[in-house]
Amino acid sequence: MAGDDPATLGKYDVVRPLGRGAMGVVFEGFDPIITRRVAIKTVRLDRIDETEGAEDLLRFKREAQAAGRLTHPNIVGVYDYGETDALAYIVMEFVEGDTLKFLLDRGDRFTPADAVAMMESLLAGIAYSHDNGVIHRDIKPANVMITRDGRVKLADFGVARIESSSLTQAGTMIGTPSYMSPEQFMGQTIDSRTDIYSAGVLLYQLLTGEKPFEGSVTAIMHKVLNTEPPPPSALSVSVAPALDAVVRRAMAKRPEDRFAGARDFAQALRDATATADDADATMIATPARPTMRVADEPAVRPRRTGLIAGIAGAALIAAGIAAFMVTRHPAPHAAAPPKTAAVARPVAPAPQPSLATLRHKLAAAVAPISCTLLHGTISPGGAALTGIVGTGEQQALNTAATSAIPPLPVTLALEPFTGPYCGVLDAVRADAPPFAADPDRLRLRLAHHATRLVAGQHIVVDLTLPDFAGYAEVDYISSSGAIYRLYPSPALPAALLPASDHLVLGKSAAASWAVAKPFGRDMILAIASSAPINTMPKSLSGDMKAFLPALKATLAKLQAQGATIRTAAIVLDTVPQ
Repeated sequence: MAGDDPATLGKYDVVRPLGRGAMGVVFEGFDPIITRRVAIKTVRLDRIDETEGAEDLLRFKREAQAAGRLTHPNIVGVYDYGETDALAYIVMEFVEGDTLKFLLDRGDRFTPADAVAMMESLLAGIAYSHDNGVIHRDIKPANVMITRDGRVKLADFGVARIESSSLTQAGTMIGTPSYMSPEQFMGQTIDSRTDIYSAGVLLYQLLTGEKPFEGSVTAIMHKVLNTEPPPPSALSVSVAPALDAVVRRAMAKRPEDRFAGARDFAQALRDATATADDADATMIATPARPTMRVADEPAVRPRRTGLIAGIAGAALIAAGIAAFMVTRHPAPHAAAPPKTAAVARPVAPAPQPSLATLRHKLAAAVAPISCTLLHGTISPGGAALTGIVGTGEQQALNTAATSAIPPLPVTLALEPFTGPYCGVLDAVRADAPPFAADPDRLRLRLAHHATRLVAGQHIVVDLTLPDFAGYAEVDYISSSGAIYRLYPSPALPAALLPASDHLVLGKSAAASWAVAKPFGRDMILAIASSAPINTMPKSLSGDMKAFLPALKATLAKLQAQGATIRTAAIVLDTVPQ
């Protein structure tokens, strides 16, 4: 842990940091009295005198108040709230798993059956929340947890509205643009049907792999208020038209045209799925699809293993019925079959995990290792991880990666470093899916693949944008802790860049940089975002003390806007000669 991390918070032991953000840190903790692992979410109190800090603390307390009154298998539980001189903290259920956003950003796609099953579980949690007077107001993939065993849990009630509370008022626009309802954009009074709308957007994304509305906040607002997205079945041939009507009603512009409640939404999904299954049955008989269980049966079967288990189970049942029929109703005059020699039948090999499952296991294994920024590929022949890692975490990363997916080999091509970079990497790594598809990656390198530059040599950076239009920022971080903005610069001002655009920075005389003292192992950080980036607006240089809080605040703001973010970093050695 960092030197300023607490060893305890109240009665809870602090085990290790799980993630760091602009507001504070989330720790893994341990309750020694009832011997239970917990997650402890903190926010710093030294900012509460500032307007923005006071709002952060207000939302933090609201999260404890809202989620603390909810106990449901599909909601992340909140156990306790406390404050020290330096921190306020919420003690929560420890969830081993990933956010739905992480899975979607990584490229995971879900069958319609899995999407419907996930939504049924989520809607069970939403219905319970509404029954208890809590409107979430920010339902989105980042606030939906998928546990290791497939359970769905709704998290982060930081902007929730509580019916008995006057903490939020009409006229305030709160939420994440891509998932906000029309009434949220217009600042109108909201009710539980705004969660129905956001859940409809999430269902659309699960079925199609795309958000219904994207672009700038202004563009999204215009589309939400005035246009209809293409029906899911038009974007995916696996989606039954019956589901289009469910999505359309959930995302109706007027609240009164939506489902009256989450249970009605879930029932409509079940009815649409049954209709689709009946239509399929008239064409060809197919094995029953595995289903996810809702609140009373929360376990979710993995897609591939569940399918194999379902087929095997059906075969066993059929065999049992056949045996029962033979023993109970033998043919009255049937001749005994001739005896034959027993023939050994080959045993089918155990099914191998899919590449998606292996990718998930490897990503989960390396995710807790801090001070890293990684990219990986995986194939039937093995996996490869590339990136940078602090020397203090190198052994832990090697162990976690190489033991994650036996018997497949894992090849590591990592650049270790010492230097003041761990805080930067921990701030950006949450938005760096370790297994993003190549077109979705932000690619960063020095010209000619250089890794070592001498005094006076020019720093020329090659940057290739991901497959979405957006903005970029490139910063040079010296081992001394000094920060220099490479792009945008006076010579190359910020601009909206086309998807997959290739930039060569530092090549022209107007915007060039040469290596000078102090020498050491330095780092270059690049950020691409679908929304404008504004980390250090007043200066093109600074130091880590100013840069890191600004970086965290910028990333938090981009996340709040629902922006798509990609990051990349490289290390290079600078030497006198």
